[in-house]
Amino acid sequence: MQAFLKTGKLSGSHGTSSGSKEKAGSSGPSKKKPALTPWVEKFRPRTVNDVVEQNDVVETLPNLLFYGPPGTGKTSTILAAARQLFGDIYKERILELNASDERGIQVIREKVKNFAQFTASSVRPDGRPCPPFKIVILDEADSMTQAAQAALRRTMERETKTTRFCLVCNYVSRIIPPITSRCSKFRFKPLGNDLVRERLELICTEERSHVVKKL
Repeated sequence: MQAFLKTGKLSGSHGTSSGSKEKAGSSGPSKKKPALTPWVEKFRPRTVNDVVEQNDVVETLPNLLFYGPPGTGKTSTILAAARQLFGDIYKERILELNASDERGIQVIREKVKNFAQFTASSVRPDGRPCPPFKIVILDEADSMTQAAQAALRRTMERETKTTRFCLVCNYVSRIIPPITSRCSKFRFKPLGNDLVRERLELICTEERSHVVKKL
């Protein structure tokens, strides 16, 4: 992680349904059906090395602009990088917003600006070092209004010491030039069928192993 701070680079390295009626005479409480986690979240990459076929993107991390088709790993990449950078405190160090839902200038002035202004320690609670900055993730940034993007540009200029920004979008042409010029831009390419099949096979293997353990 020290190398990242100096160079901006990361070095790689089924059971019975609980909804069934209780048997007659049973006095115990009925079991609740466990909450199901979507595979897209359960198998989301935990480190940048787990991201499929985007090697040229995951090697650098200044202010970032990720663009490309949906489902190519844009959001997964920055979340995996945050986990790798910050460890157990990564949730405290990132602000993740969906710009299609929160795309107005007021969100930038309040949530983003307030989050960016706070300084971050270079030491974790357990004493281990970590990067002395936070990360703001703006998903679907191409849905932001022009006024909101202009406000974001000013915040990016003022808070460079405390915060890194990662904008995620499908269409880079909808991001204003003053922002794109302040970001390293990376295009995420569609995944090949072989890679998709390989990842699905891995998920099926993991799920099969999980079910066998439960039985």
